[in-house]
Amino acid sequence: MNLFAAARSHMIESQLRPNKVIDDRVLSAFASVRRELFLPEYLRSVAYIDEDLPLGGGRYLMEPMVAARLLQAASVARTDAALIIGAGTGYEAALTAMLARNVFALEEDAELARLARAALVEHAIATVNIVEGPLSEGYRTRAPYDVILLGGAVAELPLNIVAQLAEGGRLLAVVRAGEVVGRATLTTRTGGVVSRRVIFDAATRLLPGFAPKPAFAFC
Repeated sequence: MNLFAAARSHMIESQLRPNKVIDDRVLSAFASVRRELFLPEYLRSVAYIDEDLPLGGGRYLMEPMVAARLLQAASVARTDAALIIGAGTGYEAALTAMLARNVFALEEDAELARLARAALVEHAIATVNIVEGPLSEGYRTRAPYDVILLGGAVAELPLNIVAQLAEGGRLLAVVRAGEVVGRATLTTRTGGVVSRRVIFDAATRLLPGFAPKPAFAFC
């Protein structure tokens, strides 16, 4: 077993399983996807630590435990179409591809999108489509989606992205207003009605463009 494979196994046994990740399909996805391939060379030695990893430009690769619990809560089926918003270097998209029928990965940073494409090719994952465009708009072209996952925290759930959920769809995001700890939230559409529930707390970094709006100040 090489060093990366050993680190990947340790991540599953010390980070995921002890934090309520029990879905065998999700655990198998994390065991199969080589996280180091989705990082710049200088970060590969720390690919499996339990922290968000900085990708530059205010972007981060989510902590493995948070990504795993979000995917577990999504209950991704093999027939599902999924959208990853803020795909970054493509790691969460690759994981989702192990579970879903196809994945659209939306990224607005051209360099991150380039890295994502290269990593997916190196990993021989062909069911992820990298799409470049503004994250705040979602990807209406192929909506609706059975699963939508945001690859970073948001101050509030954007209604235009919630609107891209299919009937029975699930949207997973960490909602983090201000400096408080974020709340991983599951949003569902059932019978045309949208409902939400908090799953767990998470200190996930905010996605640029989804930060809290500045409050008005009166002099």
